[in-house]
Amino acid sequence: MSMSCLRHSVALAGWLVVSIASAQEIGSVNTEWKLMGSHQLVVEAYDDPKVEGVACYVSKPKRGGVAGAVGVAEEVSDVSIACRQVGPIRFKEALPRQEDAFSERRSLIFKTLHVVRMVDTGRNALVYLTYTDKIISGSPKNSVSAVAVGREQPIPLRK
Repeated sequence: MSMSCLRHSVALAGWLVVSIASAQEIGSVNTEWKLMGSHQLVVEAYDDPKVEGVACYVSKPKRGGVAGAVGVAEEVSDVSIACRQVGPIRFKEALPRQEDAFSERRSLIFKTLHVVRMVDTGRNALVYLTYTDKIISGSPKNSVSAVAVGREQPIPLRK
């Protein structure tokens, strides 16, 4: 293995650890038994890094079997999201109208799970959309959730 390949592998592994560390697993259920680990539905909580007091709960499949056990299984695109106010809302900084709030690799190279935060200024709400994409083609499977912010607290927008 060349030094360049090794550096890229280490960087990718570090990125995966950071991505996974931002989520807290809440629980899981088995959906299909496999000798080398069952297929599961996993629920993880993500705290919005720019909006204190908002958490998103993402449900996603996790592949079992041999490919899942060694970490090379490509996860399916079925994801679901529910975002809620879990404490007083405080904005850590002004927000862009739309950005990836979180993302996570769902396969070794090709697939990424995104949670996009959008600001609905007319309703003073934060809208969260989750979907997966691939390098070549994405999936239309998605889920959306919204958190209303009191009218007395306008959402600060980045200019």
